[in-house]
Amino acid sequence: MRAVFFFILIIAALKIAAIAQAPAEAIKVEPAKGFSYPYYLYIPAEMRAPSEKGGKFTLLVMPNNSGKIDDDLGVQEADVKRRIAQAQTAFAKLGVAILMPVFPRPRSDWKIYTHALDRDSMLTDKAEYRRFDLQLIAMIDHARKRFEKNGVNVDRRVLIYGFSAAGMFSDRFAFLHPDRVKAAAVGAPGGWPIAPVADFKDKALRYPLGVADLKAVSGKKVDLKELRKVSFLVFMGDKDDNDSLPFADGYEPEDKELAFSLFGPTPISRWETSKQLYKESGLDAEFKLYPETPHKVTMAMIEDITAFFASHIK
Repeated sequence: MRAVFFFILIIAALKIAAIAQAPAEAIKVEPAKGFSYPYYLYIPAEMRAPSEKGGKFTLLVMPNNSGKIDDDLGVQEADVKRRIAQAQTAFAKLGVAILMPVFPRPRSDWKIYTHALDRDSMLTDKAEYRRFDLQLIAMIDHARKRFEKNGVNVDRRVLIYGFSAAGMFSDRFAFLHPDRVKAAAVGAPGGWPIAPVADFKDKALRYPLGVADLKAVSGKKVDLKELRKVSFLVFMGDKDDNDSLPFADGYEPEDKELAFSLFGPTPISRWETSKQLYKESGLDAEFKLYPETPHKVTMAMIEDITAFFASHIK
């Protein structure tokens, strides 16, 4: 009898675990709603339990970044499936829904660095690659309305996290839409987090070095008042030499040369200047370096990101 009892307990525990780790749902494209690519949405048990309906929750947005260029969107979707499964485990303690878009990273138009929300992706005439920041907002609002129909209230301001190109996307998204972001965890953002200034040493800093021409690029100037309400955690390993500045898909040649002359030739050499610019602009930003760490996400980073986001959920 005792064996049967324990067997029942084990089965129950497995069922609970399965519910808690239910796979993310693929959300089909809805161009009429503002997004032409699918996204994946993970819903934790906390947001599906009837007892929690009526509460207020926060959405964690993680821009996709496979590190691969390919004209087959299936390559990016396969990577999103893998990464969102990892994310729901890594950030399980937060009890938040996780949204991850399936944006393309085209080989045929490789200079358009869509996964980094670069200058080309903001200005291109090719509608299929332009303004993924706006498509992401459409996805966020689409997900929020789904929750609302089930009696679950989700904050319009999100948590956003990305590493490498996705870190660049996250940082730039927060600058473009500070009214939609509570907190941004920006990991190893390609050698340079976007600066909250229009110029440095009398040199104009164009997007994405800075915000000098943000209105021309996005249609609106940077809203520093709103941006100061966003909390930033900017982090990387002190042995991280991954740098997007030297590459043609990362920055325009004139912006690369300007950054090298003003801020230094490596991500670490630019770190203190970037940190100081965020501080002088009055932003709520913590800059953190991890010792003896190359270009990778570590458990220490995940723990710090979790603690950082936990303080901004309620």
